[in-house]
Amino acid sequence: MARDRFSTATRLRLLGEQTAARVYRSQNRRQARRSRLTGRAAFLALVVCSLIVALAYPIRQYVSQRNDIAEQERLAAAARARVEQLRDEKARLQDDAYIMRLAREHLHMVLPGETGYTMIDPRAGRQPRAEEGGAARPWYSNVWDGVDHADAGR
Repeated sequence: MARDRFSTATRLRLLGEQTAARVYRSQNRRQARRSRLTGRAAFLALVVCSLIVALAYPIRQYVSQRNDIAEQERLAAAARARVEQLRDEKARLQDDAYIMRLAREHLHMVLPGETGYTMIDPRAGRQPRAEEGGAARPWYSNVWDGVDHADAGR
């Protein structure tokens, strides 16, 4: 029996069983570790995806509202600039000399004792006039002539 205990076959068998047990335990540990890691990774991915889905709409709204605010601020600045222009114009319109200058420029006003002149553009006389005899013809002839003349200019 003592001999059986230390025989090579017995030792090899025991060594093989021990090695098989170690391999089996390490595989079980690896599989256990893998399954735990995979579960954790799946849970982490689920949490990250749910956060992305939960925050996507509010973030989009926030960005949209920030753009709207920036646009309204730009419009308000443009309105303030326009108000300043109108205040300047109102202040100028309080001055009688400015009113007189505008009347002279736009209304061709002259003061008593002054002589007003109107200059005629010499190029204006060279422009061809429309036909004078168009009123005696039927309306559809005038329409077709207008179409023909419009195409002839090209």
